[in-house]
Amino acid sequence: MGAAAPRTVARKLIDSHLVEGVPRRGSEIGLRIDQTLTQDATGTMVMLELEALDLDRVRTRTSVQYVDHNLLQSDERNMADHIFLRSACRRYGLWYSRAGNGVSHPTHMQRFGVPGATMVGSDSHTCAAGSLGMLAIGVGGLEVAMAMAGEPLYVAMPEIWGVRLTGELPPWVSAKDVILEMLRRHGVRGGVQRIIEYHGPGLASLSAMDRHVIANMGAELGATTTVFPADDRVLEFLRGEGREGDFTELTADPGAGYDVTEEIDLSSLEPLIARPGSPGDVVPVREAAGEEVHQVVVGSSANPGLRDFAVVAAIVRGRQAHPRVSFDVNPTSRQILVDLTTMGATTELIQAGARIHQPGCLGCIGMGQAPAVGRNSLRTFPRNFPGRSGTEDDLVWLCSPETAAAAALTGRITDPRDLPQDPPEVRLPARSSVIPGMLEPPPPFAPGERPELEKGPSIGGLPDLDPLPDRLRAPVVIKVGDDVSTDEILPAGARALPFRSDIARLAEFAFTRLDEGYPERARAAGPHVVVGGRNYGQGSSREHAAIAPRHLGLRMVIAVSYARIHWQNLVNFGVLPLEFADPDDHGRIAQGDELEAGDLRETLAAGDELHVRNLTRDETYRLRHRLSPRQRELVAAGGQIPFLRRRLSRSATTGR
Repeated sequence: MGAAAPRTVARKLIDSHLVEGVPRRGSEIGLRIDQTLTQDATGTMVMLELEALDLDRVRTRTSVQYVDHNLLQSDERNMADHIFLRSACRRYGLWYSRAGNGVSHPTHMQRFGVPGATMVGSDSHTCAAGSLGMLAIGVGGLEVAMAMAGEPLYVAMPEIWGVRLTGELPPWVSAKDVILEMLRRHGVRGGVQRIIEYHGPGLASLSAMDRHVIANMGAELGATTTVFPADDRVLEFLRGEGREGDFTELTADPGAGYDVTEEIDLSSLEPLIARPGSPGDVVPVREAAGEEVHQVVVGSSANPGLRDFAVVAAIVRGRQAHPRVSFDVNPTSRQILVDLTTMGATTELIQAGARIHQPGCLGCIGMGQAPAVGRNSLRTFPRNFPGRSGTEDDLVWLCSPETAAAAALTGRITDPRDLPQDPPEVRLPARSSVIPGMLEPPPPFAPGERPELEKGPSIGGLPDLDPLPDRLRAPVVIKVGDDVSTDEILPAGARALPFRSDIARLAEFAFTRLDEGYPERARAAGPHVVVGGRNYGQGSSREHAAIAPRHLGLRMVIAVSYARIHWQNLVNFGVLPLEFADPDDHGRIAQGDELEAGDLRETLAAGDELHVRNLTRDETYRLRHRLSPRQRELVAAGGQIPFLRRRLSRSATTGR
């Protein structure tokens, strides 16, 4: 036998966890999952799904539940959810991170990230853990629940996109500008069905937290995930966290080939900024310079490192924020806030006029810090979809900490290279302020002992998931265009998210950012269809964007193309996702048209193509699906939970 072909980091991670299938591009593979991550905006549904599965104890190596999204306790619901989540952690064997400990992604990286491990998380930015040499994939909550139950994660084998980095970042340019450059080149669909793997000599100048910034916003490119090698910079990070024993070197073999290639000379980059409305609308800061700014927010999982806050403190040191600017600082973990305070940076920020908020997601998910209507807000966040901030007519720009600090001082979008000062010098401590006991470990497991779930009145249940009908005659209740996000399908924010554990109440918000009449029309129609454009369902992984419309009767979505996570969430809850064979047919269907599809089960089993008749217009459309044989059964059963129940019932009957 000849020598094995050289492998990339991504391929090594896949090969070492492969349990089903052959890793050929586009074919379905099953991967063993080592770790899971859930947060409170999605975790309540995951725990209800574990209850529906009647799980005794999680079967992953490490599972952690974070409370980081819904921290504004404006009524009783958020605290009730936190109590419920803690009780579920004790019942099912998860670690629990209470409110104030920090955003899940950097906190997990600090305390639990392990090179060479796989992880799924019910948050689209789970891919940030790829900074440590992990295969970390954001998925819907039900897939996380299945992984906790010991089931494989099923994905279509992606292309591996090798991005070679050379050179070093110049002064006033940082890791955020690297991922904004990728978005400038490729937009929000550029990474679909790809794993991005960064390699090359430029990596040596990027810390593990710099890599986190880049990996985190791979989600904005639509990528399955992002991976970096586990090298000396990762060892340095783990040593600083007191976890050097968790380090395992993981690098690409010399000569490893990539399906797609790219190169970025870091030394050629300049400060970049994403204009309001999309993370993919990126221009150099100098092109937007002079725009009046009324708010600057520093923080979020997209710029979560100690350096990201310390550099802002260094830039504003001894100066005052512009009197027009609301200057908000959102530390991303309790541990980082302690380090900032020990360094004196917290004092510098406060003296410059900053408001220091509690560690958590907050403004990134529309929980507070909503900007004024029509006033520019510069944020170091990952997303700026319309209305996500909590303000319908918002103007949110995405930028680096350096560009944010420059705007805080000048009151206008400013290229930080134009500030009348030298580039900031930041000295970070070699050791982080690790706080023992910050996270609550799972209690010892005693067979037969099942701690009670503590459910307040606001904790609901899962909707009934009936099988897919063999013949569907249903109206198009809403038709939407390209790049519709899950924030537009089911909004986050302070109005909607407190109902995340009560699907019947939450469903009243479905599609209301696009059409306030959808919930009422959907209830009146019963079984119905949604028609979408390209990249339907981009953004957040929250499965509520599939569950809430399903509760209102959604059975089929026909789109030009889908974002990966939302497509899978539709499948998981028994909604049939179809794609136009001819994208021009999208323009031929109107809201209110009545569609008919017959022999659905037989047609799905027979192949990947079917036809839907538009009874209103007397037209027929050729449609395709990308369902594997396993997924066809799953959709026909009505979703993942009834499918698994049926499988378990068969096993009990046959003894297999």
